[in-house]
Amino acid sequence: MTIARNTVCLWYDGGAEAAARFYVATFPESSVDAIVPAPADFPGGRAGDTIVVRFTVLGIPCIGLNGGAVFPQSEAFSFQVTTDDQAETDRYWDAIVGDGGRESECGWCKDRWGVSWQITPRTLSEALEAGGDEAQRAFEAMLTMRRIDVAAIDAARRG
Repeated sequence: MTIARNTVCLWYDGGAEAAARFYVATFPESSVDAIVPAPADFPGGRAGDTIVVRFTVLGIPCIGLNGGAVFPQSEAFSFQVTTDDQAETDRYWDAIVGDGGRESECGWCKDRWGVSWQITPRTLSEALEAGGDEAQRAFEAMLTMRRIDVAAIDAARRG
């Protein structure tokens, strides 16, 4: 067993294993790597309950900690997933929102465990990095969207 030197730790109010399995079913380069039972009772759980799930999402090593309701998820942390086209954008967006998640603005959504996701088409990132009028037009177009519309961003980039 190899444990990554730097790992994203996500706090769950239970459900870390279900979340990890959902991410694995949704995203490539993802896996459930270990399920660790609690060696003793803990706040919100009993000995033998899953306390930690080690998993990988899109190649990023993560730990899901079933720590209880003390620390809820917030937008201060999000996964940003770069997509290549509208079909990929729609597939991830629909998976997250369709499984009890909810939409937000500008390509952001939350999964049913409260983890924030930015489903960001590559064309949007490229436009913003280009700067100038192209970036301004793409940015203004993005501000009107929930799920990012690739064709609308491409049109805005062209002016």
